[in-house]
Amino acid sequence: MLINITTLRERIHGVILNKGEQGHKIEGLENKLASINDSYDALIEFAESLYDLPIRNDWPYVEPNAIEEIWSESDPTRHLGPIKTIDLEESSNRVKAAFLGSICGCILGKPLEVSLTGHEIKSALKKTKEWPLNRYVSKNIKKFLPRIHPSFSETAREYINYVAPDDDINYTIMGMLILEKYGLDFNHSDIEELWFHHLPLGTTFGPERAILVKAGLESLTRDISIFQAKGGVGPKSPIIKNESSKSFKILNDILNPGDELCGATIRADAYGYACPGNPEMAANLAWKDASFTHNRTGIYGTMFVAASIACAQIFTDRIKIFETALKYIPQRSRFHERVSACILDIKDFRNWEEGYKRINNKYGEYGHCRIYQEIGMLINTLKFAESVGNGICIQVSQGADTDSFGATAGSILGAYFGPGHLDNKWLKPFNDNLHSGMAWFFERSITKLANRMGQLPKLSLIK
Repeated sequence: MLINITTLRERIHGVILNKGEQGHKIEGLENKLASINDSYDALIEFAESLYDLPIRNDWPYVEPNAIEEIWSESDPTRHLGPIKTIDLEESSNRVKAAFLGSICGCILGKPLEVSLTGHEIKSALKKTKEWPLNRYVSKNIKKFLPRIHPSFSETAREYINYVAPDDDINYTIMGMLILEKYGLDFNHSDIEELWFHHLPLGTTFGPERAILVKAGLESLTRDISIFQAKGGVGPKSPIIKNESSKSFKILNDILNPGDELCGATIRADAYGYACPGNPEMAANLAWKDASFTHNRTGIYGTMFVAASIACAQIFTDRIKIFETALKYIPQRSRFHERVSACILDIKDFRNWEEGYKRINNKYGEYGHCRIYQEIGMLINTLKFAESVGNGICIQVSQGADTDSFGATAGSILGAYFGPGHLDNKWLKPFNDNLHSGMAWFFERSITKLANRMGQLPKLSLIK
C-alpha cells in the first residue's frame, strides 16, 4: 500500500465529511471509522463502502456528473451554439488581454494566498498606507499579516523580476496545449498523457496529484500500446481494467476528499478563451477537463467560469455574463442556488466592499478553495471593476484563494475590457519572463504565450 495508515484514516474521514455535505447518509460512519483497527484491508473495505452511500430523503438537490444528465438538469432556455458571431481578430486580442490579466491577477494574489479574509488584508494594507490596493503588495505588509505565502520572496513588489511558478498558470498553459494538440475532441486519456508528460508531481495538489500518482503507477505495468491508446471521455476509470487497478480506483475515485474544491475551476480559462460567444461549447470543454478529477460543484464551477469567459467577450451587461453562464449548470444544484443568490444580492450593492461584506456574511464558511463564496466575489469584482488592473485589486482584496481567483478574475476582466485596459505597471516587472516549473515546456516569453493563447478562438470559429 502506498499510503500510511494515519493518512489513510484522515482521507477516509475527509470523504465522510464531504459525503455529508453532498447529501449522503453518514450517521454513525465517523464512529465506525474510529473503531476500525489499523488494518489496510479493513480500512480499504470500509472506504469502498462509502462509494455508493444513499442520499438523505430530505435532500433537495440533484447534482449529476455525467454531461447528458447535466444538460437535462440545466436551464432549457439556454442558448445552444454561438450566441453571436464574433470577429476573429477582436476575439484574439481579447484572449491575449485575458491571459495577461490572469497572470497579473495570479501574482498579485500569490503572496497573500494563505486563507486570509478581506478584513485581514484591508487591515494590513491600511497599516502600510497602501489601501486601497492598486499595485503589487509591498514587502512591508509582512509585518502586519498573521502569515505569508512561501513565494513571498518572489512575488512581493520589491522582489518581482519574472512570473513566479504557479499551478494556476500551469493549468491555463495545459489547457492551451491540450487544445493545440488534440483540438476540441480531446478526452481523459489525452489529458492524462499531457499531464504525465508536463506536470511534475510537486506542482500539483489534491485530486490532480492523486491522478498523476495513479498514472505513474499504471505506466509501470501497462503495455506501450495501451499507454498510447485513446480512451473515451466519461466517468473516471482506470485504463487497465484488472484486479491490480482496484487500489488505483480507491486512490482516485474514493479517497478523493477534494473533488468539489477549486482544483478543476482553475483549469477553465483556456476553454473560455477558445469559445468566444459560445458558452455551451466552453462549458462542454470544461466538463471534459473537470470530470477527469472532480465531481458535482467541482465540475459546475469549471463549466461556469469557462462559460463566463466566453460570454465576457460578447456582452456589455456585466451581470448578464454570469446569468447566462449559470444557465449551463444544473438548476437543482447547490452551486446554482448559491450563485443565483449572489447575483441577486450583487445587483443591489452600491460598491464592492458592501458586496464583499454581504457575500462573506452569507457564505464566509466556504473559505479557501471552496468555490461558492469565491464565485460570488468574482461576480462582485466584475460588477464594480473600472479596468483590468482595478478589478484584480478588488478580487484579491476580498481574500480567500487570492492567487487562483485573482487569475480567474483577470481572465474574465481581460475578456470583458479587451486590450488597453491593463496599465504597463502590471506587466513591466516581469521582464517578459515566465517561470512555469513545467517539464518539457520551454516557452518563457509572456508575449509569445499570449499570442499562442490568442490563436485558440480559431478552433471554435473555424469549426
